[in-house]
Amino acid sequence: MSLWTFFGLARGRATSDWDGGDLREAGQAGVQGMPRVSAQPCAESCAVCVAACPTDALRLVEGPGGVGTAPGQSVALDYGRCIACQRCVEVCPTDTLKASYDWALAVRARSDLQFDPAPAALDALALDLQSAIARRFRHSLHIRHVDAGSCNGCESELQALMNPFYNLHRLGIFFTASPRAADLLLVTGTVTEPMREPLRAAWEAMPEPKWVMAMGACAISGGVAREGYAGGSGLQGLIPVDVYLPGCAPNPAAIMHALLLLLGRSEQHLHGGRPDG
Repeated sequence: MSLWTFFGLARGRATSDWDGGDLREAGQAGVQGMPRVSAQPCAESCAVCVAACPTDALRLVEGPGGVGTAPGQSVALDYGRCIACQRCVEVCPTDTLKASYDWALAVRARSDLQFDPAPAALDALALDLQSAIARRFRHSLHIRHVDAGSCNGCESELQALMNPFYNLHRLGIFFTASPRAADLLLVTGTVTEPMREPLRAAWEAMPEPKWVMAMGACAISGGVAREGYAGGSGLQGLIPVDVYLPGCAPNPAAIMHALLLLLGRSEQHLHGGRPDG
């Protein structure tokens, strides 16, 4: 018996429990996530966070920009642009912006990543789609990943899904090399001009029914490198997206939550730009 086998037997089961408990805490206790907008109003004429944000994820709004009802000027946060650099939290003088442990923030609609003063409930069509996906992919899901101009931060997190702790395969979720064998197209990167046609070709080669996930701020909005000489603006206007996963880069647990959300096996924790709890 090798030393590592003995060590593994002595440690016992090391795989995270994804089928029970709160998915927001599975293996991610104490991991800093995306900033939150609190009920605390901004200081008068203060816009230091807006100026500090490198991706234009923040904007000033009149009235409550967070989860409370405090009057006055506040800020609205677009999680689809946020890269969780925490600069806004560091410069905020009033605790309107606070650090949090929110990371399981995948959503089905791009609008849910943006602040909405009156977020709408999930409509009947979205519920029907969710149910259809759950029935179709109850047993397995095959993913074709396309790097469309990533810095490889997202790819590093994707690789971790294969280790014994996350063990993606036990959930019936697999990566495939061919789009013709894929159910889900998982896109990372800013979607640079040279990658637009290969990405569209991969999408068109997939059999119906097929789905798309935009992983990371770059795939959602272009991230830090958006609209530069070598950067794109994400998947906007190119192909339809079914799940948006914000972050730079989303950690493996957040990716797992997004995949389970697609399959109807996990709940959405962000509505109208407001995280649950």
